[in-house]
Amino acid sequence: MNKQLMHLAVVSVSLLAVLVIATTYWQSWAGASLANRKDNATQLVAQLQIARGKILASNGAPLAWSTPHKQKGLTTYSRHYPANGLFSQIVGYSTSGDNQVGLEQSLNDYLTGANTNLSNTFSQELDRLGGQTVHGDNVYLTVKPAAQALALHDLAGRCGAVVAMNPKTGAVYVMASSPTYNENLISQPGGYTKIGKNKGTCGDASALYNNATQGLYPPGSTFKMVTASAALDTGKVKPTSGFYDPGYCTEYGKRVYNSSAPDSPGGHETFGHVDFAQAFENSINAVFCNVGKQIGAASILDYAKRYGFYSIPPLDTPPNTINPSGLYNKGKLWFPKNPATAVDPGVLAFGQERMLVTPLQMALVGATIADGGTEPRPYLVQRVVAPDGSNVTTTAPHVLGRVIKPQTAAELNSMMQLVIQGGTGTAAQIPGVEVAGKTGTAELGLGNLYDAWFVAFAPANNPQVVVAVVVEKQPNGFGGSISAPIAKDILQNLLHG
Repeated sequence: MNKQLMHLAVVSVSLLAVLVIATTYWQSWAGASLANRKDNATQLVAQLQIARGKILASNGAPLAWSTPHKQKGLTTYSRHYPANGLFSQIVGYSTSGDNQVGLEQSLNDYLTGANTNLSNTFSQELDRLGGQTVHGDNVYLTVKPAAQALALHDLAGRCGAVVAMNPKTGAVYVMASSPTYNENLISQPGGYTKIGKNKGTCGDASALYNNATQGLYPPGSTFKMVTASAALDTGKVKPTSGFYDPGYCTEYGKRVYNSSAPDSPGGHETFGHVDFAQAFENSINAVFCNVGKQIGAASILDYAKRYGFYSIPPLDTPPNTINPSGLYNKGKLWFPKNPATAVDPGVLAFGQERMLVTPLQMALVGATIADGGTEPRPYLVQRVVAPDGSNVTTTAPHVLGRVIKPQTAAELNSMMQLVIQGGTGTAAQIPGVEVAGKTGTAELGLGNLYDAWFVAFAPANNPQVVVAVVVEKQPNGFGGSISAPIAKDILQNLLHG
C-alpha cells in the first residue's frame, strides 16, 4: 500500500510539474508571439498587470519605472520616465496599448519577466497562478547621465548627435541625439503630435529619430581615418611619404581644391611640400585625393567594410533603429560592382562622394584605432537583475575582430595626436592629457552650411574614452571650431567626472 501511495505521489508531482512548465511556456516564453495579436484584449490586460522592471543608468539613477493604478479592484501599471527626455531615443517608451520602441521594445522579455533564470520563472508563475503582481527584471545600462546631459547641453537644440564609449570594452557612455523629446508626453492627449512638431534648429529632423544610430551624414575628413588605414596598412604609404600640395588635386581634368582659407592664395589653403603625417594633421584634401587615386576606391571600400561599414553595428537597441554606413545611391545602400569605374577615388578619400555614415560607426572607427586595431562590440546593457536580486545576465566585453595592424593603429594614433597639438583640432586640447582626434567638415551643397564633425580619444597613450560628434548644417561649420569643443567637454567629464 505504501508503495502504491508513493507511485501516486510521484505521478501527482509529475503532473503538477508539467502543468507549471506548460503554463510557464504559454504565458512567459511564448508570450512574445501571443502579444503580437493586438486583438487579444485578455493578453493586453495581462500585460498591464505586469510591473515592468526598471531601466537604470550606470550609477543606478532610474530612467524608467512602473507606476501602479488601482481601479475596481484591478491594479494596472503605466510607465514613467523621470529623466524627462535625457535618454529618450535609446530608452524609448512603452504605452498602455502595448506599443514599445527603443530598449523598451528590444528588452521587453526581460522587463516583463518572460526571459529570466529558471528559479525566478517558477516564482513568477506561482505569482500569476496566485493572482499576485508579476515583477519584471531590472536592467542596468552603461550610460552616464551627467555626460549625457552635458552632450545635450552643448548641442543646444542643434540637430546632431554625440556618441562616447569605452574603446577597450565597447560600453557606451553617451548616446545623445538632438532634437530630443520627453517620453512622458506619449501617454498624454496630443502628446505625440507635440513631439512631432519638434524639428530642431535644422527644421527637418524628427525628435523620435535616433541621430546617433540612424542619422546618415557625409563624414567629411573624419573619413580620412579610413583612407589612411588603407594606405598605411597596405604599405603603399608611410607617415613619412612625401607629397606636394599646390592647393588642389587634378582629377578627371578638373581641380579638386582644399578647404577655403581667407589668408591663402585664391581663397584655398596651400601647404607645398609635406609628408603624409602633416597632410593628416592639417587635413589636406589635395594630398588625400592623390592618395585615393594611388590606392584606389576598391581598397578604401575594403577597409571601410573591415571597420563595419555595410553592416548594422550590433547594439542592444532594435535593429530597425540602426542604419548601416556606406555609399548610398538614390537613397539606398550601394556597393559598386566595379569601384574602379563607378566611384571617384579622390573625392571618396576625403569623405565625400556618396559616402554616408552614422555617428556610432565613426565612434567605432575611432575606438578601433584607440584599441590597437581591434574593434570592440558596442553595448548599452551592463546587466539584468531579477526581482529577487539574483543576476540574470551580465554583458562581457567582446571583440568584433582585427581591422588594422597594431603598427598601423599606432601610426594613426600618433598622427591624430598631431591634429590636436598643432593641426585642425587644437580646440580639443586638454591640459595634462594627450588627446588624439580628427576633424571633419562635410560639404552639403547648401552654400556655406556644413556638417561639422569631430572624432577623438584620450588619453592617447592609454585610451579610456572615444567620442564622435556631428552637428548638422552649421554656417561655416568647421569641425575644429564647432564639434571639437563639444568632444573636449565630454572627454573631460568622463575622464575626470
